Amino acid sequence: MREFIDGATAIARGAMDAGCTFFAGYPISPATPILLHMIRELPKAGGIAIQGEDEIASISMCVAAAMTGARAFTATSGPGISLYSENIGLAIMGEVPLVIADVQRMGPATGGATTPAQGDVQFVRWGMSGGYPIIALAPGTVPECYSLTRRAFDLAERFRCPVFLLTDKELFQALTTVDVDAYEHPPVRERVIATQASAGTSGLRPEETFVPYRTRSAAAVPDYAPIGGPHIVRFTGSTHDEHGFLTKDPARVGQLNEHLRKKIEDHEDELEFTVPDLQPEASTLLISYGVTARAMAEAVQAARLAGHAVSALVVQSLWPVPQNALLSAVWPEEGDSEIRRIIVAELNHGEFRREVERVVYGYAARRGRLAPEIVGVHRVDGELITPGQLLAEIM
Repeated sequence: MREFIDGATAIARGAMDAGCTFFAGYPISPATPILLHMIRELPKAGGIAIQGEDEIASISMCVAAAMTGARAFTATSGPGISLYSENIGLAIMGEVPLVIADVQRMGPATGGATTPAQGDVQFVRWGMSGGYPIIALAPGTVPECYSLTRRAFDLAERFRCPVFLLTDKELFQALTTVDVDAYEHPPVRERVIATQASAGTSGLRPEETFVPYRTRSAAAVPDYAPIGGPHIVRFTGSTHDEHGFLTKDPARVGQLNEHLRKKIEDHEDELEFTVPDLQPEASTLLISYGVTARAMAEAVQAARLAGHAVSALVVQSLWPVPQNALLSAVWPEEGDSEIRRIIVAELNHGEFRREVERVVYGYAARRGRLAPEIVGVHRVDGELITPGQLLAEIM
């Protein structure tokens, strides 16, 4: 079935099909369409959708709902992420699954509320205290808005953490004819509830039926607390032991903080989502994400028709940075790279380009390899990068 829909509708449907049962948000351009869709449709499916009195209340309600067993979702833009920040940190510390759609607009501050941008890439990575790793996905088409929203819910459940969905005003609001039947439907796992059998009985306190933050290893994720009945559930934003009690003991604090890092970093290979379009004879590689990847695809096609061998890599997972995919695109085989030039296109001052430089130049230095030149095609004037701009850089 073909349908004429926008990215906002696709994201909202993806959330509901992933089992979202709670949404809270506050109106903000350009993210408001998700709020309106969820308020209209989620109660019909038995869920709860609320317009909070502000952004802080909305993210707080989402964290609380997720702690009581709901699959929670919220949507905002850059100024809202600023207000969400403290509670995102709370969700990281408390290991709360949560999906956050950030519909980017031009900043800073109020910026351009109705102009497209991709300026929150570094913000969502480093905007919380502690610097702990996060997961961020970036759809570039309406079908990807649907499928990556489903994937975001699955990853939130798997890793017990907030997962960002970074989109932008143009993709979010532009209507597109799509084949709904051709959507990818990544599976969304069920929540694993802790039992004595799974969590073990050693070290139980007299009032406990399980140890809520016990893991099999530093990189593993604790099972979820059973809700209701005789089970005691503890939740704190402070450093805590496996029972959920506040602790200042250096060994336990270090163990907790290593766990919050390793549960993401030790699984980075499983968190790489890219769409490579590589040509063995290419000497130029284009990299982009989100709506800008669409201009890149047109530019690559035009360059090839003009006789130029060009490779392209669409990045769907911005955080963790897909290092293996980047390096494989630059050095597909042993020996010096055939890629002599990398062009990174994005609607900011080079936020992801710096990550490409870090990965590629660092690898080349460690391995004694010839590194390609890395340049950025950036735009921050409220307009989209065009295929013509990229084609001029290729030629």
